[in-house]
Amino acid sequence: QVQLVESGGGLVQPGGSLRLSCAASGGTVSSYWMYWVRQAPGKGLEWISGMKTGGTDTYYADAAKGRFTISRDNAKNTLYLQMESLKSDDTAVYYCAKGGVAYWYLEVWGQGTLVTVSS
Repeated sequence: QVQLVESGGGLVQPGGSLRLSCAASGGTVSSYWMYWVRQAPGKGLEWISGMKTGGTDTYYADAAKGRFTISRDNAKNTLYLQMESLKSDDTAVYYCAKGGVAYWYLEVWGQGTLVTVSS
């Protein structure tokens, strides 16, 4: 059973940066499509980034493009999301997720980590 645990969230001022981590156990992040999804207060889930199995191909939602970078460290079996130039609209609980046999189906999720962007 693959388990995912997010960390790195916290309070940051607008324009600041954060690096989120997603530690995997029971599987390897290089073996699956991996994703970051967020949920703003009172809103639905919003896909923000994905990374292709075993490769370097990355994908971003318009809201994240140019500011966020998804990456993985296979030695540490960890997925990352580097966030720059943060805005108040980025305030949300951020989840990492693992794709299934159908890569677009997010079958395993972490518990989430809260990012608050505020002055």
